Amino acid sequence: MELYIDKMSTDAATDILNWRYDPPYDFYNNEQTSEVISEMLAESYFSVFDENKELVGFFCAGSSAQVPNESYTYSQGFIDIGIGMRPEFTGQGNGTLFFTAVLSQIDTMFEKRSKRLTVAKFNDRAIRLYEKLGFSREAEFVKGSTVFIVMVKVEVEV
Repeated sequence: MELYIDKMSTDAATDILNWRYDPPYDFYNNEQTSEVISEMLAESYFSVFDENKELVGFFCAGSSAQVPNESYTYSQGFIDIGIGMRPEFTGQGNGTLFFTAVLSQIDTMFEKRSKRLTVAKFNDRAIRLYEKLGFSREAEFVKGSTVFIVMVKVEVEV
């Protein structure tokens, strides 16, 4: 499968906001509101399509990828990444190809800077993927009833 990345469109944002995940991943289900669509149409959200132009996922970069909280401070010097994959494609071994394409695009956009992501602690599948691709656990924090893990991938300057 080849993947292509494009700016987020209204159609793609609407599609993404209607995705429904099975428990416990239903934590990632979103509500479709004009505010959320407006945020997704901002510069930091991108769609990921396959060779058939089917939307398979999305990613965002920058502060949109951070989880607002009161105990962990997101330091400068990292590019924050958030990703999401169409529910039908999750849990089937597609994550490596998908996230590798996202990381490659992030490196192109941000000149291979150190990266950071925040993931719900229960999401073992995603954590395994992130560790496989070089991310390590940096911190944990609680927001509401959810524990989050902050993971980083430090790029060494050559």
